[in-house]
Amino acid sequence: MIELRTAPADFRFPTTNQTRHCFTRYIEFHRCVAEKGEESDACEKFAKYYRALCPGEWVERWNEQRENGTFPGPL
Repeated sequence: MIELRTAPADFRFPTTNQTRHCFTRYIEFHRCVAEKGEESDACEKFAKYYRALCPGEWVERWNEQRENGTFPGPL
């Protein structure tokens, strides 16, 4: 049986617009990977969260920006 779940509620983001929540989870994932390595299980929860919250087009664009050194967020 497949269990589908989304990111848990985060009181830093109380409104229904989850744009900032998505962006924050994406950044948290990449900071975790930078600190603990790509194979770290500790980072997987952040990956699940941002994948559940963020539109795929945004993630693709952010990945390209990170590769090009033009990502606007603090990594």
